[in-house]
Amino acid sequence: MKFFQRVAPFLFLAACTAPMMAGCAAEDTALEEDDLTSVTARERALSFEGYVFVSATATDYEIKSAITKETQSAFGALRSASIGVNDRELKDVDVATFVKEKVTVLDGKGGKTQALRVRYRFNDRALVPVSMAKRSAIHLGLLHGNYQSQSKRILAECTENSTHDQEFETSIWYVFNPSLPSCQDAMQAEELAIQEARKQLSDPANEVVTGEQKRLYLPVTIKLEGKSTSSKATYPEYDRLWQGGIEKNKVILSLVSGVMADWAAGEKPELGDDVGYSMFYEQMAAVQVQLTGLKLVKNDGADLTSFTANGKTVTGVTWTDLMNWQLKGSGFPAAFSSYADRRALKLVVANKLAKQWLTFEQPVSVSIGSEAPRDVTVVIKTYYGAETSDVPHRLAMKTSDVVVYNGHSYIGYGPLDPSRYSASDFPSSYQLFFFNSCVSFNYYEADFIKMHPGGTANLDMITNGLESWVNGSGPSIGRFVATLLNGKQASYLSLLTAAAKGAPSTDVGIDGLRVVDGELDNKFKPSKTSIKVTLK
Repeated sequence: MKFFQRVAPFLFLAACTAPMMAGCAAEDTALEEDDLTSVTARERALSFEGYVFVSATATDYEIKSAITKETQSAFGALRSASIGVNDRELKDVDVATFVKEKVTVLDGKGGKTQALRVRYRFNDRALVPVSMAKRSAIHLGLLHGNYQSQSKRILAECTENSTHDQEFETSIWYVFNPSLPSCQDAMQAEELAIQEARKQLSDPANEVVTGEQKRLYLPVTIKLEGKSTSSKATYPEYDRLWQGGIEKNKVILSLVSGVMADWAAGEKPELGDDVGYSMFYEQMAAVQVQLTGLKLVKNDGADLTSFTANGKTVTGVTWTDLMNWQLKGSGFPAAFSSYADRRALKLVVANKLAKQWLTFEQPVSVSIGSEAPRDVTVVIKTYYGAETSDVPHRLAMKTSDVVVYNGHSYIGYGPLDPSRYSASDFPSSYQLFFFNSCVSFNYYEADFIKMHPGGTANLDMITNGLESWVNGSGPSIGRFVATLLNGKQASYLSLLTAAAKGAPSTDVGIDGLRVVDGELDNKFKPSKTSIKVTLK
């Protein structure tokens, strides 16, 4: 299986054999397991404490910068332990928790300098796998000081030093994995050396040794506490969707599919060979299982009925033909009988279809409550080939009731980076966003809800706390869309279950700790408002 951004396997030790050892699970305590709208995740309140050393004359800005650099490294540490966090790269540390302490740094050779040690506490929302739902703490570690200058040491000691890890050397915090035995050994050795040197201090409350100030690793205990959530079934605002938000009597969905090659590794396959291209078709195939009358009615202008490859031309091509060629390898014209000809044809199709909006429609009849049935059109706009441009995403968000993205996050700084958007990019009507990309709970969830007109009253978001799988993502998205539109008004838990069907056996699996947020204030309940949807 392949991740959107691959992650090295993580290890847990059966028991801790030394104090301060990173990666060992603390004894579990009895935590209440609250229901969350998720198949694989449970929400917890996460906190940890750390400290940094800065100059004795450091400004508040310099202090905050040093702390956020350190807390950023918790992103990789937590991710490697299958814990997702909400705050963007753990940057929002409450200055009210800062405790400044003047200390004297002894170099062991008679030299003394003055410094400021600043302690802090970080608090956040966290997602943990169901298997960790009752764990109260886990021992991990942070990267301390100017750690980027020691990136090669960190690669050797605290990553698997794979090609993937090496690609992230300039963002070493992203792949930092204190759960690895080699990292635990390095952290323990450094800590023991510091403790041994501290034995020579005459005033240990106000003095530190150089090794402590310049340490690379800081062992920390991550606390996980119960967080109250609703145990009631939650639902999308189906009545608002079926009435039409963007356009009356239309339910408009935009499904944006990204190029899914491993961009960090420099992969650049032919578009027709990109796994995302197949996922695009598999997504639509899963949708058409439910919406059997779905028809391609419009595209951006590219002629998808005629193609020429290897000097041969085929005309009268239908959407069903394109599906069969890509997914079944069948139905090719007689002139395209050889493997080379068929491959050439498929590549021509991919290049003509990519970066084009295709619009599909399905007429339905809808009655809400005691209303008479109304003619409603389900409009599904699809786009394959999204990369770093925000143009397709911006159009989707402005013109759609439901927006689904399946592709890379580019470590959060790609086309969906919330800093590129403002409230004016969204309608004032109800929307549902589903971002199936790496760590989208951290990169997007809080910021988009905050900037959307009406906040959670007008926006539900589905995101994942960790990486989700590339392979299988197309059918997963398709099943979600089909279940959303099948007229049964499925609950969010049922929608996520449909999307996770066929996932690997791990509790993270294809789901990647997927959760729904913004849904707790939704008013729709099928027991109070009946909706009947009939396909035409």
